[in-house]
Amino acid sequence: MLELRNICKSFSGIPVVKDVSFSARAGEVTGYLGPNGSGKSTTMKIITGLVDASSGEVFFAGKRIRDDLTRYRQRFGYVPEEPYLYTHLSGLEYLEMVSQLRGLQGQKAAERIDSLLRLLSLHGDRDVPISAYSKGMRQKVLLAAALMHNPDLMILDEPFSGLDIGSALILKSLIQVLAARGKVVLFSSHELETVEQISSRIVILHRGRVVADDSVEHLRTLMSAPDLESIFSQLAIEQDSVAISNQIADLIHA
Repeated sequence: MLELRNICKSFSGIPVVKDVSFSARAGEVTGYLGPNGSGKSTTMKIITGLVDASSGEVFFAGKRIRDDLTRYRQRFGYVPEEPYLYTHLSGLEYLEMVSQLRGLQGQKAAERIDSLLRLLSLHGDRDVPISAYSKGMRQKVLLAAALMHNPDLMILDEPFSGLDIGSALILKSLIQVLAARGKVVLFSSHELETVEQISSRIVILHRGRVVADDSVEHLRTLMSAPDLESIFSQLAIEQDSVAISNQIADLIHA
């Protein structure tokens, strides 16, 4: 289980994340949502150990991650929101580098890389520099790298960005399969329909605080809302979308 306990983070004295606590359990898909500026991306970076919390603790499997960050990082796979890659390398070279860093070598590593490239439709471009890859192709390289070492925890930040429909369908199914096989899966996406379809639980962040932590079904009942989009709008969006749309339409027709 991944557990956040009273996480706070400030930058230059300005609080961005405020007393955030929630758990993501093995065997479940936990959807993590929040509008821009909610503190969601900062929290994800704290979970991965890229940013230190100002206070509070992150636990995985009952242990504080900061007690042994190296060991913790060996146990998770991470697909970041922005596909930062060594673009001078080919897709194959990048995955070979990742496999070595993960301690995977020899025939087993080669076979796993080859299979991932084929299954993700990258095999034909395996020797092409990543600089020539589309955004979706880069996203699939990051996904392959995150899966390489069979992690216990998958952290996916906007993993559908740039993917074509076929690849997105595979990823949606894969997320559910990974959870069903006992992994902890935490993923964030602006595609609310997708989050609703595949998440066991939803955590919504607004202005740095958790405003919802429950199943979609229970949240629908509590808020008398038909879907996750309506729930999210009520809890985390401080604007009247319909009114603004009408104002824009009136403006361009004036």
